[in-house]
Amino acid sequence: MSSSYYYYYSFNFSVIICILLVVLSIFSHSNAQLNSNFYENNCPNVSDIVRCVIQEALQSDARIGASLLRIHFHDCFVNGCDASILLDNNAKTKIVSEKDAAPNANSLRGFNVVDNIKIAVENCCPGVVSCADILALAAESSVSLAGGPSWNVLLGRRDSRRANQGGANISIPSPLEDINKITTKFSAVGLTITDLVALSGAHTFGRAQCRLFRERLYNFNGTGKPDPTLNTNYLAKLMKICPKKGSNTALANLDLTTPNKFDNNYFANLQNKKGLLGSDQKLFSKNSASEITNIIKTFSRDQSVFFQSFVESMINMGNISPLTGTNGEIRLDCKRVN
Repeated sequence: MSSSYYYYYSFNFSVIICILLVVLSIFSHSNAQLNSNFYENNCPNVSDIVRCVIQEALQSDARIGASLLRIHFHDCFVNGCDASILLDNNAKTKIVSEKDAAPNANSLRGFNVVDNIKIAVENCCPGVVSCADILALAAESSVSLAGGPSWNVLLGRRDSRRANQGGANISIPSPLEDINKITTKFSAVGLTITDLVALSGAHTFGRAQCRLFRERLYNFNGTGKPDPTLNTNYLAKLMKICPKKGSNTALANLDLTTPNKFDNNYFANLQNKKGLLGSDQKLFSKNSASEITNIIKTFSRDQSVFFQSFVESMINMGNISPLTGTNGEIRLDCKRVN
């Protein structure tokens, strides 16, 4: 072969290597932008500020921690963890709020506490900390203040300038869906079966409205009878809380044993047929995949294993498509774009 061929081959190979190195450096830089020390120099006390506001809110609202964790969850499943869930309707900026999407309307709560956190943070570090990072920090504080694990939250997210109500309607897992559909939604954002079970363990605290499980009590799958997977004593208790013709917004504890504590009792409840939401109980039933039931048994036996997996899964969820670098913005008011 001619020397020109070798030169051409060598040149093109070198170009390919250079391109690969550039791509790798971009990805590594993107990942490196999320780190637990992101605000070390310009807002070093941000975690303490967030925690303080939540502690104050818990004095009058025992369920606020679970509510704040849920906001973070619902945010990350729609276009990534970008605080788009916090944007209000705004005709001028053409924002159609995710708050009004079916999984969120008359359900998500705690936005006032997020606003209070933002005000407190802005007073100390104006224009520095994103609303997306506030949601991530609030989730960690909410869990740890309820007796759950603590972890170093990766930070450096920026805020979206748009909302995606349509995406919220189809992407957020629903308690009325079967496990296959929920698993598909987790997989779509890069989360695993272990992430699904671990994050479902967040239902160890908080409340749910009767409308989300009433059919299990009175008309399961159109049979006119209760869900046969419900423990009969638990069924009787739930019927008192949620009468057949009662309020749709009446509340029941997600965990009947320790409703305000973050622990592993949720998984014991599932094994005793005392899961409140249909999607929860379906994780542990005769039709459940053995992989899922084995994880539930492990988490039920060893709380430390659950806590470790929960932390890993929260970090995984927090890494879903964050805006970093010059993408997005740092909102001054979490409810509206700058």
